[in-house]
Amino acid sequence: MSLSEPKVANLIVCPHCGNSSEFFEISDDVITTTHYVQNADGSFTIESKSAQSLGDVKLFCGNCEEDLSSFHQRFSEMIF
Repeated sequence: MSLSEPKVANLIVCPHCGNSSEFFEISDDVITTTHYVQNADGSFTIESKSAQSLGDVKLFCGNCEEDLSSFHQRFSEMIF
């Protein structure tokens, strides 16, 4: 019995550098909302954060920074 990791059929792999572990998104026209509570000492603590993208969202390789937006739909479906 092999102890290697099983093959994953839907693994996203950068076709330019082979990276399969680090990615980042860039969103255009984003509205961010942050709710704070003020503490007794006058400092603030974040209570909640939300963001809404009104523009394009692109996916990039975290290694070589190549545009991988063609994989973005699959990427979005696999965020848990």
